[in-house]
Amino acid sequence: MSAIAATLATVLLGCGPAPGDPGASAAEGTGPVLTISAIPDQDPDKLQRLYATVSDHLSAELGVEVRYVPVTDYAASVTAFRRGDLQLVFFGGLTGVQARAQVPGAVPIAQRDIDAEFRSVFVARVDGDLKPVQDVAGLRSLTGHSFTFGSESSTSGRLMPQYFLGEAGVTLDDLNGQAGFSGSHDATAKLVEAGTYDAGALNAAVWDARVREGTVDTTKVREIFRTPTYHDYHWVARPDVDERFGPGFTERLREVLLALDGDDEQQRQILELFQAERFISTEAANYERIETVARSAGLLR
Repeated sequence: MSAIAATLATVLLGCGPAPGDPGASAAEGTGPVLTISAIPDQDPDKLQRLYATVSDHLSAELGVEVRYVPVTDYAASVTAFRRGDLQLVFFGGLTGVQARAQVPGAVPIAQRDIDAEFRSVFVARVDGDLKPVQDVAGLRSLTGHSFTFGSESSTSGRLMPQYFLGEAGVTLDDLNGQAGFSGSHDATAKLVEAGTYDAGALNAAVWDARVREGTVDTTKVREIFRTPTYHDYHWVARPDVDERFGPGFTERLREVLLALDGDDEQQRQILELFQAERFISTEAANYERIETVARSAGLLR
């Protein structure tokens, strides 16, 4: 097995590098491979289509081999980034903060335009007694109902929804039974649609996309509240990419992402799959609120 194949295998399993393998190293006869990934927040097939296209675009623009490596869960993306198996990851707000805490010098380089003012949505069964509410205080109506988040490490599917529930005076103990963790935004919508839970919370962009596509049955599940805004998803690069790929490579990565404008079919496809019109610059200060909420929730040490 080649060094890069061994590395990819260990990332997929959420384990450490193979013995003697320093991480994502050069493939036989080629230069170093830029391994990229993302938190698995949606259907895996959708993510595979998106990041295969992103890999092709980055490879063409940067002149290096770029390979997308799927990971098993949110925690695995942070672990693989820390170990150096991944050099560039599209994290959520919480996982990005966690990754930078574990990899000093890691750099947030870009976010989608929608991530500067991101939202979560609370959804509920249409045949239940939960009705749309007008403000955060209205989330008190979730008391006594069964509820599911997405992944335990999701910013828009767990961290911020739990924060807003707290602002409304609702604790997890006030729910009917233990809160669920569906694992992804798509799964949350489907579980509420199926009546497994009375309500749930998920990424507003994913919800809007699934409603447009008709892949959720809005006769069975509906939006009842859209939260105030916060910063969320962003690309984070390891601090050693310039060493691996040459001086200024981090800035080149940023420039390629910021240059996506839909001028050709590939770029249009990428932006459509990201549910964005463009990428914009970002900085660590944008996620200080996420860090504060995460620490108070015990999700960041």
